[in-house]
Amino acid sequence: MKIGVISLGCDKNRCNTETMLSYLVRGDYELTNEESEADVIIINTCAFIESARKEAIDTIFEIAQLKEYGNLKKLIITGCLPEKYVKDIFDEIPEVDAFLGVNDYPLICEVIEKTMAGERVNAVKTCSIKPSIQRYLTTPFNYAYLMVADGCNNHCTYCTIPQIRGKYKSKEFNDVLMEAAELAAEGVKEIILVAQDLTSYGIDLYDKFRLTEVIEEISKIEGVEQIRLLYCYPEKVDDNLISTIKNNPSVVKYIDIPLQHSSNKVLKLMGRKGTHEEYVALFEKLYKEIPQIAIRSTVMVGFPGETEEDFEDLLKFVDQVKPINLGVFMYSDEEDAPSCKLPNKVDEETKQRRYDILIDKLSQISREKKLAFVGKPLDVVYEDIDYDQGMFIGRSYISAPEIDSLVFFTSKKPLNAGENVKVMITDVIDDNLYGEAL
Repeated sequence: MKIGVISLGCDKNRCNTETMLSYLVRGDYELTNEESEADVIIINTCAFIESARKEAIDTIFEIAQLKEYGNLKKLIITGCLPEKYVKDIFDEIPEVDAFLGVNDYPLICEVIEKTMAGERVNAVKTCSIKPSIQRYLTTPFNYAYLMVADGCNNHCTYCTIPQIRGKYKSKEFNDVLMEAAELAAEGVKEIILVAQDLTSYGIDLYDKFRLTEVIEEISKIEGVEQIRLLYCYPEKVDDNLISTIKNNPSVVKYIDIPLQHSSNKVLKLMGRKGTHEEYVALFEKLYKEIPQIAIRSTVMVGFPGETEEDFEDLLKFVDQVKPINLGVFMYSDEEDAPSCKLPNKVDEETKQRRYDILIDKLSQISREKKLAFVGKPLDVVYEDIDYDQGMFIGRSYISAPEIDSLVFFTSKKPLNAGENVKVMITDVIDDNLYGEAL
C-alpha cells in the first residue's frame, strides 16, 4: 500500500510529520511523493493563524478530488486543525476518512487499517504520551530540526497554541541527547533546536531552565558541527545563554527572538512580559558581546489598539536594533484568543499600509547589513542548484533554512551537497548574497 504525506506549517510540525513517517516505515508501508500513485494521503495540518487554516482546508479539498480522478482511496488529516476543531470537523468535512490530533501519531498505522476496512475514524485526543521513536528525516541530510519541548505557558492574548498544543512539556534531558546522537549518526551536521518557547526548556521537569546545559552536551556529540537556536523568548535570553552562544564554537552566532512589538502599551495588550527598554538593552548586549551575531525576530502590525504613534515606535525600534532577518505579520482575530474581545480594531487598509512601510524599512536595513559582507569570504554550506542562473545555492550562518536569505555562488570545481565552501561575496541582490567559491 502506497502512502503519501503532506506536511504543512512550521518546523515543529515537520518534526511531528517525521515521527509519523517513522511509524509508517516500521509498519511496512511504501512512501511515495507522487500524489497520483498514493492509496492513502495524510495531511499534517497547521491551524495557528487564519492563512494556515485556509491553506489546510484548500489542500484537503484539492487532494480529496484524487478520490474521483486518481488512485486515492483514503484521506487522513492529522495535527493542529483537527486538534483545534475536534468537536466540529468530523461532520463538516465528510471527504476525510480519519482525523488524528497532535499527540495521536502512534495510532497512524492502526487508523489506516481501520479506514481501509471501511471505518471512518475520529482518533483526536486519544493518545496522551508521545513515545520516543527515531524519525524519518525529510530535510536535506546536512541539517535537521530537534524539538525539545511542545506546548506553551506564555498565553499571549493573540495566540491559541496553548489551547491546541497544551501546557509546556519538555522532553527528558537524556531523550534530547539520544535524539541528537541519532541525528548525528545519520550524518546531520547542523542541529536546529526548536520549541514554542525554546528558552523555557526544562523548567517544567527540573524546576530550572536547562537550555544551556543541553546545548553544551549536544555540542560534545561526535558529528555535530553546528547548533542553531530558534524561538528564544527575549525575557529569558540571559547572560548564561549569551555566553554559551559567544563561547561555544559549535553554536551558530545566530538567534531567533520573537518580539511581536516595541510599544509598551501594545506589548501589555498582547500579554507579553518584556518592555521596549528591555528589548533595546538586550539587542545592545548581544551586539556588544557577539558583534557578528545575526538576529532574527518577528513583529506584528495592526494589533487592536495600535495607534499611529505605536506604529512609529515600532519603526524607530526596528531602525535602532537592526535585526538582519525580520518576519512581519498582520494581526487577525483568532477564534478563542482573548485579543478577539479587545476594542479599537485596526482596519485592513491601515494594517496593509503599515505592513508595506515596515517591509520597506526592513529591506533597507537587511541590505545595509548584508552589504557589509561584500568583498569578504563567508563560510557557506552548499544545499541546492539554481539551473536557470547556473549557480549553486547555500546558506551561511546568518540564515536558518526556508525562512532566511540564501547565498548564490559559482564554483570552478564540482561540489557535493552538504559540503562547506568558502565563498567570496561580491554582491547583494533581492536580499540574497552572491559570490564565487574560493
